[in-house]
Amino acid sequence: MSTLTCRTLALLALVSPGVVAGQDLSIVASCYTAAPGASLDVGGDWLGTRETRACFTKSSIPRLQDRMHFDEGPILASNDFTLAPAAANATAPGTAAAAAEIDPNTLAKQANNPIANLISVPVENDWDMGIGPAHATRYLANIEPVIPFSLNEDWNLITRTIVPVIDRQALVNSPNAPASLRNNQTGLGDIVQSFFFSPKKEIDGWIIGAGPVGYYPTATDSALGAGKWGAGPTFVVLRQEQGFTYGLLANQIWSVGGQQGRPNFSSLFLQPFLLYTAKSNTSVSVDSESSRDWYDNQWIVPINLQFKQLLRIGKLPVQFAAGYRYYVVRPSGDPNWGVRFTVTLLFPKKPS
Repeated sequence: MSTLTCRTLALLALVSPGVVAGQDLSIVASCYTAAPGASLDVGGDWLGTRETRACFTKSSIPRLQDRMHFDEGPILASNDFTLAPAAANATAPGTAAAAAEIDPNTLAKQANNPIANLISVPVENDWDMGIGPAHATRYLANIEPVIPFSLNEDWNLITRTIVPVIDRQALVNSPNAPASLRNNQTGLGDIVQSFFFSPKKEIDGWIIGAGPVGYYPTATDSALGAGKWGAGPTFVVLRQEQGFTYGLLANQIWSVGGQQGRPNFSSLFLQPFLLYTAKSNTSVSVDSESSRDWYDNQWIVPINLQFKQLLRIGKLPVQFAAGYRYYVVRPSGDPNWGVRFTVTLLFPKKPS
């Protein structure tokens, strides 16, 4: 777009920031005439008094200078000045930064959406109690970066990676037990990575995403992982309305190769969830991270209750969450109960 420079009568105040014009604006002598569909946006601090911003169209200002009067009368001067084409809804100085800030309540709801269009890095800390004959404790830190990519005008790709760091106490006290059971185990577990292809627009109010999930044998100790590669489908469907977020995240992973002698697996994961976010940016959630081993024909069904709060540390929005879990269904030797503390770093995109 080009700019238009002309010598004409102008308010001294109009030369200051706050003056923008539509692309097809024509300026003729002392009369401002807008072409069809164009507009002139006038704002600023005139004569020390903050005036209400106004948008004048061709139908409302056949002669703009006739409208520019104050108590002291019009202040006119002859100046060369430039009007640059800009959007008719351009904001006055000082308001752009405020417009770029995402509403905290909206951000809190996005933090509760597993495929929201923002970068987030949850660090989920779990302590599970009562494992095995020794009633051991297992600490699990899941580092879960979520990164969206815009594929085109209609689709996003959201990657969700779960990197587990595990510290597990000895499961038995017997000196004759295998080392994997009688010793503490600390290290990296197997990584799970999901790829969600998600429409940018909701479908009848529903947010959906689906794609492949991969299982990578990255464990640093055989006791901390399956020793197998895995793959399968995953999907998420959710709805957000009137403060509520509810939906389901699921995947099915089959082992597809890996270490010889390690058992194959076929695992279903289901996570139904329900959250409510208040105007204070506080969320209350209940969900279940249920899994089923098809080979062993066993379910593990924990129920999680969490309280979440969105805060700002400097300019960085951070969501803190704390909660309790109880295992409603569990195989013998699995945990009875546990607690969770999560810190989620949020990196929202600035509105364009």
